[in-house]
Amino acid sequence: MKIKPLLLGMLYIMPVMYSATSHASAMDQSGQSILAFLEDKNYFEANITVADPDVSGKVRSNRPDLVNSTDLNTGDMAESFQYYNAALKLQIAPQVSFGLIYDQPFGADAAYPLRSNNTLSDNEITMQGTSADVDSQNISMLFGFQPHPSFNLYAGGVYQTVKGKVSLRGNSMSIFNGYDASFKEDSSVGWLAGMAYQSPEIALKAAVTYRSGIKHQLDANETIFGQPLKLTGLSTTDITTPQSVNIDFQTGIFKDTIAYLNARWVNWKDFTIRPTQFGALSELATTEMSQGTYTGGFNLDDHQKDQWNATLGIGHQFTEKWSASTDVSWDSGTGNPSSVLNPTEGGWGVGLGIQYNPAPNYFIAGGIKYFWIGDAVAQDGTYHIPVAGAAEMAEHADFNKNNAMGYGLKIGYRF
Repeated sequence: MKIKPLLLGMLYIMPVMYSATSHASAMDQSGQSILAFLEDKNYFEANITVADPDVSGKVRSNRPDLVNSTDLNTGDMAESFQYYNAALKLQIAPQVSFGLIYDQPFGADAAYPLRSNNTLSDNEITMQGTSADVDSQNISMLFGFQPHPSFNLYAGGVYQTVKGKVSLRGNSMSIFNGYDASFKEDSSVGWLAGMAYQSPEIALKAAVTYRSGIKHQLDANETIFGQPLKLTGLSTTDITTPQSVNIDFQTGIFKDTIAYLNARWVNWKDFTIRPTQFGALSELATTEMSQGTYTGGFNLDDHQKDQWNATLGIGHQFTEKWSASTDVSWDSGTGNPSSVLNPTEGGWGVGLGIQYNPAPNYFIAGGIKYFWIGDAVAQDGTYHIPVAGAAEMAEHADFNKNNAMGYGLKIGYRF
């Protein structure tokens, strides 16, 4: 079975489109692929991805905090966003390779519009809706050792920055209506390691990559309606971005055609955000709610389970210059009910990619992906506290029949 080099490279169009589906699971955004590092010889790539999700729901009509309004629509709370990736791989010796990968692995861009029901927006004082904005950046430095042409062992360090802000608005937020937190950018380091096997004769390539969690200490400015919130001594907010495992596999199935599989696990179940002053106020709230039987408070954001996703696709080379691929993806989500800040629960997607090679050593690729987002119930952090009726009161709205579109553009150069 002979597979042309053009086809071997074009299979990585669709990972560019990862963020079209990432909105279905927590803050996972780029997919943290290392496939560029497994290219032959020297290689550079850069890409841009744009995601346009549409996520809206209906406020539950039996909520006691619902104002006298016939409009139960939450409005579209998911903002469009874009992000960038770049990678450089150098074969610095016959058995040693070096790589740099830049990506934006985790992010959030949510903003509820003003609605007359006042459930998740404040039409009286701040004239704002509940919102969240999280940005992160990674630079991964990898060294690979190839003891045999078929094997590649690699490891390296990861430098990561995280910053964000969140606003809670609406009657459903109770005493947290008007809460704002701004998290100053923090940097920290982690690591990754993996191994790959390839057999060029049959276009077989398989890789497993582990990335560690990365701990951050974020300085947070917390306020209520613009007034400083100081219920306890000042301290940083500790978070750990999740550890993950990526599995990548491809093989030739017949002439000029390859099948591929990308799978990913992300440890969102152990991820929590509880800013210091928010946590102190939540402890007061739960103490009063439970009449002193529970004083532990709750998190600003967390998840009920880990995320799994998988993409299965086929790529085919039609001419010396043109190739295309198509795939189907599935995402497990991170539990239902889900956070008000990301009221989605996994789903299914379908994508199409196309690549043009003006010359054998460089290419331009593009892709489009449509994603059916799974139905979810939006809840706040009080859902998990051990107080009778708390779970029901924490459920604000039902989000159904939502979707997302993703668009990607990528260039690659071999030298």
